[in-house]
Amino acid sequence: MLDWSETNAAAGPARNITAIQPDIELQLAPADATGLGDIDRSGGRVSVDEKRMINCRADVNQLLPLKYRWAWEKYLSGCNNHWMPTEVSMQADIALWKSRDGLTEDERRAIKRNLGFFAASESLVANNIVLAIYRHLTNPECRQYLLRQAFEEAVHTHTFQYIVESLGLDEGELFNMYREVPSITDKAAWALKHTQNLDDPDFKTGTIAADQAFLRDLVAFYVVFEGMWFYTGFAQILSLGRRNKMVGIAEQYQYILRDESIHLNFGIDVINQIKIENPHLWTKAFQEEVRGMLREAAELEAAYGRDTMPRGFLGLNAALCEQYMHFIANRRCAQIGLAPVFPEADNPFPWMSEAMDLRKEKNFFETRVIEYQNGGALSWE
Repeated sequence: MLDWSETNAAAGPARNITAIQPDIELQLAPADATGLGDIDRSGGRVSVDEKRMINCRADVNQLLPLKYRWAWEKYLSGCNNHWMPTEVSMQADIALWKSRDGLTEDERRAIKRNLGFFAASESLVANNIVLAIYRHLTNPECRQYLLRQAFEEAVHTHTFQYIVESLGLDEGELFNMYREVPSITDKAAWALKHTQNLDDPDFKTGTIAADQAFLRDLVAFYVVFEGMWFYTGFAQILSLGRRNKMVGIAEQYQYILRDESIHLNFGIDVINQIKIENPHLWTKAFQEEVRGMLREAAELEAAYGRDTMPRGFLGLNAALCEQYMHFIANRRCAQIGLAPVFPEADNPFPWMSEAMDLRKEKNFFETRVIEYQNGGALSWE
């Protein structure tokens, strides 16, 4: 059975990650990481033992034999969860948005800031996948998943375009917020600095410094960007949806949350597998650096919460979102084997776990069932 809840992920590295002993002393040169080099006509067939997450010695164009079956399973899960934003009706949202008394000014501000953050964030994540991670993650089954994830990021960007167009919002204002709203700009700039080094055409993994730079990028985008910063936005919109407001947007956010849960778990598995294969990278000093990243990220998110909800609204305010971020940050630490960065915090939004439980059906006459998939390939029993 596939478990989509975040609870299992928080327990630690995925159970089906295959541990291997580090083999730092091998003198064999890494294979061409791009897969576009000259064909080695005298090369033998690929051995599972030669496949690695980074600096592999195997041909990156050869998918089989699989070594990391968890990566392939996540690719299949992504394919079975295909959806498009235009399948969700926006009529109720449009009527509510146009109504004078349907939403408070605080709710409208939170929605617009939320859309402004996500509209550019999905593109930033996609750029990081295509321009940085794909180049340096030298495993074909992981690359197969990255291709699926890149498509999902495009669907998410399409979602925000669809929402903005449906509500008749100012496209320039929403899609340019990441350059005009300081609380959003600060987060984007923080994450981008970890990609800019890897985007250098002369950057190559293979040294401790370079491999740690790649790990930083994975932490910045999978653990922080997708695994922490998206969750305040999810809580804001899903909180409105629980009060029967902006139900179309809330449904689309549930689909995005489902995708992001798989993205996060994939990134966690990749980070943990790199740690297993390269324990010399996971030094005490580097661990403290990563903990500092998560602490700083939580502080940036708290500032974003204060900006988006200066007064808050029913059931939600900036203080609760900051507490939630401390709770999430500590969970992310546990997932990658780090000590918590904040004192133990309770989850102020336990209903968020319910929002991630895709086995719960919605009323057929109100909307579609939430566990949409194609082909009926997943078993929920």
